[in-house]
Amino acid sequence: MLDDVLADQLMRINRFTHRGREYSFDLEDAHEAMRRIKPTPDRMKGLRGTNQDIYDSLVLGTTITKSIDGDSKSYSFQYIDWEKPENNVFHVTAEYAVERTASSQTKRCDIVAFVNGIPILVIENKRPTESLKKADSQLIGYQNEDNIPQLFHFAQLLVSMNRNSARYATVGTKYKFWAEWHDEEDTDEAIAPFANRVLAAAEKDSIFSGDFVGARVYFDSMEAEGDRAVTVQDRTVYALCRPARLLDLIRRFTVFDGGIRKVARHQQYFGIRRAVETVKQHDINGARKGGVIWHTQGSGKSLTMVMLGRSLALERSIENPRIIIVTDRDDLDKQIKDTFKSCDLEPVRATSGAHLLELVQNKAPLVTTIINKFDTALKNSKLADDDPNIFVLVDESHRTQTGRYGGHSQFAAKMRRLLPKACYLGFTGTPLLKKEKNTLSTFGRLIHRYAIDEAVADGAVVPLLYEGRLVEQQVSGAVIDRWFDKISEGLTENQKRDLKRKFSRMDALAKTDQAIRAKAFDISEHYRQHWQGTGFKAQLVAPSKAAAVRFKEVLDEIGHVSSAIVVSPPDENEGNEEVDQESKDLVRKFWSKMMAQYKTEDEYNRQIIDAFRRGLFWSDVGLH
Repeated sequence: MLDDVLADQLMRINRFTHRGREYSFDLEDAHEAMRRIKPTPDRMKGLRGTNQDIYDSLVLGTTITKSIDGDSKSYSFQYIDWEKPENNVFHVTAEYAVERTASSQTKRCDIVAFVNGIPILVIENKRPTESLKKADSQLIGYQNEDNIPQLFHFAQLLVSMNRNSARYATVGTKYKFWAEWHDEEDTDEAIAPFANRVLAAAEKDSIFSGDFVGARVYFDSMEAEGDRAVTVQDRTVYALCRPARLLDLIRRFTVFDGGIRKVARHQQYFGIRRAVETVKQHDINGARKGGVIWHTQGSGKSLTMVMLGRSLALERSIENPRIIIVTDRDDLDKQIKDTFKSCDLEPVRATSGAHLLELVQNKAPLVTTIINKFDTALKNSKLADDDPNIFVLVDESHRTQTGRYGGHSQFAAKMRRLLPKACYLGFTGTPLLKKEKNTLSTFGRLIHRYAIDEAVADGAVVPLLYEGRLVEQQVSGAVIDRWFDKISEGLTENQKRDLKRKFSRMDALAKTDQAIRAKAFDISEHYRQHWQGTGFKAQLVAPSKAAAVRFKEVLDEIGHVSSAIVVSPPDENEGNEEVDQESKDLVRKFWSKMMAQYKTEDEYNRQIIDAFRRGLFWSDVGLH
């Protein structure tokens, strides 16, 4: 660190008030704060742990105890003025030499930038003809224990670039997760004046000194040629490194997910920024305006919710914000809670409708719940909390509001009855069907969109390749007639005609054993010939739980592939769309077998999903 710079800045940006009078901290206070932020051998937790500790200190600050007239009190003490970037001082240096661990040898970083004397940005540059992979690898290698990890204890953002491309990451990021930034607000017209600004003589003397004296002639001649076009390098420096944006990325858009440091991708940053600007607006009833963030699946929706929660909590214009995360499935509810918890945000998970009501009444700051708990919460209560500073973040909002898969719209109505002035923000990554477009009107507007083609171009998700297949099912009229006669025994002629119309649809015919057998054979052969042994796995979505069981039975009979079934447990209404009792019995028999083997639904799901992720044979976890 630049100790003298930091000491001066700590005394300049920090003040404390005692009995109506403002006082300055002294140099001894500054040195105490500096001592606390510097890792010592007894406080080291490895690179990632130490980096997280320093991050927490930078963002939260520390406390300094002062005694005035015998009255001692602890006061907040900040290392960086996050609210007013202009109050900080910024330095940049090139070819920054850092001593290697237990060695007098040094490594030179191309560019290191400091805020208040603290090194928070490290940049590696390459020629336009060189691959950025080399720059990424250098910055990753510098973090190794036998290299210069001490610099990266403090580093908050890493950038690799040449004139034509640039990537960014943070400490501990693996190579495959380094990302490009695509700005939605900056224009080349806005960047050009900065890229082409003529340096003053004093600036040139400062920059082109020491090892860089010889470079001055080159840059003077380039300046004489006139303005140059804005490059990718210019756009990235302007987007990520200008003071206000850099500090914002560090403070509001950085999370530690299970100890792994992550910084927002561009769609998360702008989606959250627009969401915060939206909720600052009010409608004629005094409620904050909401909307939908539509980000394609796989693009980090859970972390977007975490970062939005943090942004709302830090927004000075919002007094005492309360956040409720709503999902429509128990596993999603657990996942969201775990994600928030791993990012050092501790939500309370509503375990019942009564518990949810209690949390609302007690004004809990961060709650997760399943949407159907709103129904049970209001069965014996007419409570309505009209606080406009409640923010309801609804996961998979197309399902929870419009009832795409069975319907939860009645629960959504109860939710809005309990929280009539809350701000509702919907999240979805699923393409909306035509009849679901009212999801947007339900929430107010489309706040931000990140489509699958954008995510594929960014490398955030893998491409979706589609091959249409037509399976010859050979469904004969005689076979269907015999099946229909069996299920319609005892019905009147009118009832039979009505039932026949119902089962004339292709989706009903697709559930017949003959169709399932034909499709299962096609799937088995296609996988065996093209994918078996490659390390790739497969998923099959069945039209019903009974069909899923039948598909597995046929796949087991064929014997070429191993498979497992993931379904929710049957309930009293299970299979009401199915006319034959056999389907209900098939699902219940399967579920009883699974519970005898795994004891609980959680353990059943955990073992099957874990085995699928790790590529185990199903027999290895006892599924046969």
